[in-house]
Amino acid sequence: MLNDINTAIAAVSAIILFLFGLDNFSKEIQRVSGERLRKFLGNFTKHPIVGLFLGASITSIIQSSSATTVITIGLVNAGIISFKNSLGIIFGANVGTTVTAQLIAFKLTNFAPTLIILGFFLSFIKSRYSFIGKSLFYFGFVFFSLNLISSALGPLQSDQRLVSFLSSTQSIFLSVCVGALFTALVQSSSVTTGLAVILVQQQLLSLENAVPIIIGANIGTTITALIAMLNMDSAARKTALSHLIFNITSAILFLPLVYPMIHFFHGFSADVALANIHLVMNLMTSIIFVIFVTPFSKLIDRLVSSSHHLELPNVVFPKLDEDLDFEEIDQFLKDQRLIIFNFIKENYNLVTLSIETNYRNFYETVHKRNNYMEFLKSEFMTFFSSLINHVDNEKTSQVILHFMNQYEYLYQLHDSLKDFEQIKNHIDEMYIEIQSDGILHLREISSQTFSLFTTLAKSLVKEEISVDIKDELNKLQSTLNQTNKDLIKSIQNTERRDVGSLIHFFTYSQRLKDKMAMFYRLTKTP
Repeated sequence: MLNDINTAIAAVSAIILFLFGLDNFSKEIQRVSGERLRKFLGNFTKHPIVGLFLGASITSIIQSSSATTVITIGLVNAGIISFKNSLGIIFGANVGTTVTAQLIAFKLTNFAPTLIILGFFLSFIKSRYSFIGKSLFYFGFVFFSLNLISSALGPLQSDQRLVSFLSSTQSIFLSVCVGALFTALVQSSSVTTGLAVILVQQQLLSLENAVPIIIGANIGTTITALIAMLNMDSAARKTALSHLIFNITSAILFLPLVYPMIHFFHGFSADVALANIHLVMNLMTSIIFVIFVTPFSKLIDRLVSSSHHLELPNVVFPKLDEDLDFEEIDQFLKDQRLIIFNFIKENYNLVTLSIETNYRNFYETVHKRNNYMEFLKSEFMTFFSSLINHVDNEKTSQVILHFMNQYEYLYQLHDSLKDFEQIKNHIDEMYIEIQSDGILHLREISSQTFSLFTTLAKSLVKEEISVDIKDELNKLQSTLNQTNKDLIKSIQNTERRDVGSLIHFFTYSQRLKDKMAMFYRLTKTP
């Protein structure tokens, strides 16, 4: 009895170490890759087959299909990639997660101590390779902990009753449920498949029972994506639902083929056969879904209705082309400036409507659009940094710097909208109700500000036409001054809970007006 307890404690401890190593390895890889991973996914997912390859490759590197899926859902939620383009990555993530089983089956665990030692010293040595030290350390730690699990489970081979139970054929559906529940609990299909391969290697688990368990693991791993989608919009919910349907369909397709697949791989050792079945099952399902990606995406569209149609700007992401002449760059920056400005204008309309009407969908949409603006900001700032290094004369340098200033003020306008978004957050969190006179002030300020946006947009369309915005600026300033006087009176009323939010709205509107005036001057200055 005591030996059984010690064995159980040792096995659980080793599994915990495995979870710890896998989680830290995934986090370390994501930390090293950082924003480059998100940009990489965002830029190369136009074709599902490419997304399939990327999803498989990235998951095999970071050793977490859940991490790949959650990152993808975040990109969809930010509007960086479309729902349909995300499907290839989701399908590929399941292929990438089969690498763990392959590595275990082919005894990579024997090299774990070497990887740990090498990673440890690399992280301390000051060299250009030191950044991979921790990643290599945790990679070795993952497989070292699997060795510990194998050693801990060794004594169980002498327990004939347990061996007989695990090796005798059980209900397929029961095994699927066990795999799904255990994976949902540990939040990693890699842990479940890794343990299944180890148990098969130890001859504690029959191949007939192990295959349904890894099928169940595919279903259990969708829990992370489903949790991640709870506070996201319809596009992100579509991606998470696709992940669930994909894995359930995979289980339905391959459960009847469990015994034929086992028979097909009968010439391999049991652990290698299990790893190969896992690979073939996920790869075949992914290929089938990629072929039928269009009807599948339409099905998901019907299942998850979009409550608000989100239109993202038709921005052309800047890329530095050595053969591109300056006149083309000049026109490109002017065209994109107008598109981004109009996008900010619509964002302003949405965020102020969300404050006035308390309509949640407006807020969710503007939050997503603001996230997309952050992505655009990063892309254009990188482009300008590269462009300025290729300029070979002073006049061109001045023009480029002038454009950089204009774009900087564009992003400052965007930053002001994030301030308005925070007002909406505060109103919701504190359950504040804006009084009728406050609504009137909000409406008048936002209406005049939107009119100013429209006039500025016209000045960007036809630069040769002089558009005077002084009257609109003065009118808006007059309204702001009157609002300020009324708010000072309202402060004295201690029962008004909405005064603080109104003051913030006034302050941010004043700043936004000043930024728009400066942006106008920059666009009119040669």
